[in-house]
Amino acid sequence: MYQQDLIKVLTDYVKPKVLAKKNRYKKWEYGYNKEHDFVVISKSGEIGEVYEIQNLKIALPKQKNIYKFKDNKWSRFDYPKALSKIKTVFDFKQYPEEFKEEWYDYIDNEFTRREEGFWFYNKDIPTYITGTHYMYLQWSKIDVGAPNFRESNRLFFIFWEACKADSRSFGMCYLKNRRSGFSFMASGEVVNLATISSDSRYGILSKSGPDAKSMFTDKVVPISVNYPFFFKPTQDGMDRPKTELAYRVPASKFTRRKLTSTTAADEALQDLKGLDTTIDWKNTGDNSYDGEKLKLLVHDESGKWERPNNILNNWRVTKTTLRLGSKIIGKCMMGSTSNALNKGGDNFKKLYYDSDVRKRNANGQTRSGLYSLFIPMEWNYEGYIDSYGLPVFENPGKKTIGPYGDEITDGVIDYWNNEVEGLKSDQDALNEYYRQFPRTEQHAFRDETKQSLFNLTKIYQQIDYNEEVKMSGLVTKGSFQWKSGIKDTAVEFMPSNNGRFKISWVPEVSLQNRVITKNGIKYPGNEHVGAFGCDSYDISGTVDRLGSNGALHGVTKFSMENAPPNRVFLEYVARPQTAEIFFEDVLMALVFYGMPILCENNKPRLLYYLKRRGYRGYSMNRPDKVYNKLSVTEKEIGGIPNSSEDIKQAHAAAIESYIENYVGQLSDSYGDMYFQRTLEDWAKFDINNRTKFDASISSGLALMACNKNLYKPTQERKIKSIDLGIKRYDNKGVRSQII
Repeated sequence: MYQQDLIKVLTDYVKPKVLAKKNRYKKWEYGYNKEHDFVVISKSGEIGEVYEIQNLKIALPKQKNIYKFKDNKWSRFDYPKALSKIKTVFDFKQYPEEFKEEWYDYIDNEFTRREEGFWFYNKDIPTYITGTHYMYLQWSKIDVGAPNFRESNRLFFIFWEACKADSRSFGMCYLKNRRSGFSFMASGEVVNLATISSDSRYGILSKSGPDAKSMFTDKVVPISVNYPFFFKPTQDGMDRPKTELAYRVPASKFTRRKLTSTTAADEALQDLKGLDTTIDWKNTGDNSYDGEKLKLLVHDESGKWERPNNILNNWRVTKTTLRLGSKIIGKCMMGSTSNALNKGGDNFKKLYYDSDVRKRNANGQTRSGLYSLFIPMEWNYEGYIDSYGLPVFENPGKKTIGPYGDEITDGVIDYWNNEVEGLKSDQDALNEYYRQFPRTEQHAFRDETKQSLFNLTKIYQQIDYNEEVKMSGLVTKGSFQWKSGIKDTAVEFMPSNNGRFKISWVPEVSLQNRVITKNGIKYPGNEHVGAFGCDSYDISGTVDRLGSNGALHGVTKFSMENAPPNRVFLEYVARPQTAEIFFEDVLMALVFYGMPILCENNKPRLLYYLKRRGYRGYSMNRPDKVYNKLSVTEKEIGGIPNSSEDIKQAHAAAIESYIENYVGQLSDSYGDMYFQRTLEDWAKFDINNRTKFDASISSGLALMACNKNLYKPTQERKIKSIDLGIKRYDNKGVRSQII
């Protein structure tokens, strides 16, 4: 059964007594609440439910004044015909006082909904939409007319409101699926904000200048034009401009004083105070909007910036347009599907993962300053959204009607799986489908098969299989520790969600902690069962705190022991606070499994650490040389260099061979390589730039260690004839002749 994990409703997140007391006195302030670690998006001083969307906790307004539409679902309110004929506020002022008195409450109510949001019953469930979402649904005109209510868009706008409310955030980085409506929603927001702001500038960027222009002329301008007169400021220039939309008088919440004031002096004063709010677009470039000050930057199709343009470079520039010193004065609404990694997707992927709200610096900001949001395709796939705007994940079991009256008979998950099954013979087409309609972040960042050194088809087959089985019973996280805390005794494995190790096989007790001691040096007792590979590091800290991780992988051989053959059974990719912690982690894994390790010796601190502790016997010598050909250092600590071109080729070949034989779809089953991070590292591996592929280096060395006989040097046997001074004679005839 499908289980969604996009949103969690946190029950009793705030103690009921605290919640009731603060609600009573309306003490909840709009913005980030440090005490409870959530973002309050209520502007009334009262809060209700607490949502968690993509690890960001958001406190919604308290339920009140819940509106029930006739059909028990969202419906657009009819615009009164008497008001629809009025084009400007100045026309409204010309009407009789009795007429104006009749509509003051209606106009005031619309401004309240715009500011505070709107509650309504949707399928008998109280449902909250933000003021921005209300403006989008009620007053925005898109390509099909009025937008439909969708639950996915509701969550999007709630997350966006939290980004606006949080003083630590520069905005959002939204990883979306195709045709999700982001461009129209972003256009609606830029018009919504621009029409209530003075002396502000709003900008639009896209994957190209023509795309930005198209968004401006085909989306932003029509939405602005179709606003009702009481929301629409007086506009400079043409009704439908091509480059810049300029408002002279900002719309504000109407009061009777403003609506009844008709003196020339009052109007002139309003004109003077309201100049210079604009919306425009720029051509795509790294320095677009450099030096400007923006209230909102809409970044459309940011995952499709191809060389020479770079979204990372542009964001470093445009980020400064949204701040004044340490104060964030503007926000960015960024959204896109992802291109293939070498076509702009790689830069967007880095920006997206740099926006994880769980990873903040000392100032409370993410590395990018943005907050990442991913809404899986099943929430927003056309044809599988019912008339209430709710996604139909699985077979509904009863008659379900879509928003246009068509019946929905099955679920979007089955539909998606059928599409995927039909494309499995064409891996590039499958990866493109994944990128366009992703169910996971990994789908969204799929690369083209032709860009990988290894068989990307088999790698992605394994990744998909792992996602299907959800890994719950196949991989265990945990830590190793010395028994009773006494070093150099026996090692135990302790499962823990905070552990740095991931393992898919634990040897039986008789195989654990097998150590052989010779002349005071410890040797592994299970060398015939498997081996480890390691990509180590020597320096605990780096200037940017972004040093490469230490990586360790364990692989089994074929043996007569009770162990799964040819399996990568352990993955460790982490960078603890000190290098010594990493070294001790590695040592405990070696002792527990009783297997040797092949490690790069260009970073020798780990190897010296093993020697000092009496474990030199665990460090393998390089398999491509006989012992008497090793250097003095290699004889002392073991290991293998990474500089030789032959070693690089042998290392890549070891991974390639393993993938072909043991990864992905096999004859009648799938491989048992369950470590997603390593699979993804293999998919991106670049033999000419190996530095950042810690997991690939480590796993490749483990595979080489298990197949060391393949690299054993062979010496040519040369037969020389040696003259011993003994002559041979032919004794035929009278005299003997020397042969």
